[in-house]
Amino acid sequence: MVLHTMINIHKFDNAVIITSDGDFYCLVEYLVNKSKLQKLITTNPKYSSLLKKYAEYILPIDKLKGSLQKK
Repeated sequence: MVLHTMINIHKFDNAVIITSDGDFYCLVEYLVNKSKLQKLITTNPKYSSLLKKYAEYILPIDKLKGSLQKK
């Protein structure tokens, strides 16, 4: 995902990353530096401490529960 995103960065305006894993820290950092990160949706309340630096982008998936549930 990281390589694909970096290769195609010129093809999109903004990205939404869904992860709680610090393995994607470098991707999040890169997207922020390129002004391409719109939201970082965390799937776990105990997401990686590496991602806390980007708290302004973080949206816990629990807050989207109502709009994501099948009705």
